Parts: sequence; C-alpha cells; structure tokens
Amino acid sequence: QVQLVESGGGSVQAGGSLRLSCAASAYINCMGWFRQGPGKEREAVATIYRDIGSATYADSVKGRFTISRDIPKNTVYLQMNSLKPEDTAMYYCAAGGITCWSASTTDALRVAGYPYWGQGTQVTVSS
Repeated sequence: QVQLVESGGGSVQAGGSLRLSCAASAYINCMGWFRQGPGKEREAVATIYRDIGSATYADSVKGRFTISRDIPKNTVYLQMNSLKPEDTAMYYCAAGGITCWSASTTDALRVAGYPYWGQGTQVTVSS
C-alpha cells in the first residue's frame, strides 16, 4: 500500500500563489494532481511521468500551474500561480495511474485508474 501525504493548501486572494506537495511512501511512475470543487466532478489538473519528468496539464491551468518532482525525496509538487476563484477546490494527489505517459492529453489526464489517493488539501481563492 502506498501512502500519499499532501500539504500546502490554504486561502489566498486572486492572483496569488500556492505550492502543494505530495510525499509518497514509494516510487511510483505516474502521479498527478486532481481537484474537486463544490458540486463538481473530480477532474485532473496535471499529471507527470516521473521517470522522464514529462507533464500534461488541463487547459484551464496551462501557463499558470507547474507540476514537478523531486525523485530523491519521492515528492511531487504543484506550483500554482495567478490563482483564480474558479481554482477553489479540494486538491488530491494520486499515484499509480497507467496512462500519464500517453501522447493523448485525454488519456494522460484520465482520472480513473489511480489506485492510491491522498487525503486532500483545500485551496480557496477569494476575489
């Protein structure tokens, strides 16, 4: 069983920045950040293929968010800049997906197929 521990959420004004961290208890190649806003379905924000560091982003966050990994620390980060009120959500780290490496953005951002999930960290952006 892989344990994922997230940190870094909080409240910020629009235009501000936050960095989320996800520490994993084991090395797993496909990891990602997902979010679920009130009354909405869970959606992918960004995924990363850790071996080569290739990343895929949802259109809504492209150019504002950056996913990265620190292999020795077994940690994945999500740097979020230029935050908007619509970014308000519970953010979850997940690991173990099998399509994050795909050249297809749809497949690389697939929510299904991740067996390991963190407990979530709340991000609230006020206008």
